Amino acid sequence: MSKNTISNSVIRRLPRYYRFLGELENNGYVRISSRELAEKMGLTASQIRQDFNCFGEFGQQGYGYNVAGLKMEIGRILGLDNITPIILLGAGNLGRAIASHIDFTSKGFELVGIFDTNPAVVGEKIGDIPISHIDDLDTVCKIHNPQCAILCIPKEAASREVDRLIDKGIRAFWNFTHYDLRINHSDVSVENVHLGDSLATLSYRLNSDKGTC
Repeated sequence: MSKNTISNSVIRRLPRYYRFLGELENNGYVRISSRELAEKMGLTASQIRQDFNCFGEFGQQGYGYNVAGLKMEIGRILGLDNITPIILLGAGNLGRAIASHIDFTSKGFELVGIFDTNPAVVGEKIGDIPISHIDDLDTVCKIHNPQCAILCIPKEAASREVDRLIDKGIRAFWNFTHYDLRINHSDVSVENVHLGDSLATLSYRLNSDKGTC
């Protein structure tokens, strides 16, 4: 099946499958049926089989799925067996937290540069990576050839920098700003993260009367 025909909802479930299978593997599971996996994940067995069938035949009739083998296949589908250089723009509180606490390697990335415009933080290190001034972006991109960028900068700054980043070879964005990259750049891959929206959704679930529509 072509990547373009696989629904976004299936793609978004893949990391969850990968995480659950990793936990099962760590707990000594060798094989598992679609029914057992469905019970643990709060899905249906048919949904799991449909999702996996988008990418090939991974199970065996009467045996189920080999946990380690299925985890490896999903990791390959997600691209976790490749390491893609990624840079981060914005060394404020959010950017620092992401740079410090995300295990990029396990997600298929290597953080190769951190940038900011504040002279007070330029030259500091987050882990082993020095914070560079945004004016040094060209030099770092020539050395490391990053393909992805994390945006933890104000919306106005994002609107200025995105064209420049694309010109430097960036093809995908992990976007924590409120700038809509899709308006002018429909050909790039974007994962938008709106933390406030997520919290507001939680508020709705706490306070709604759970009416239907």
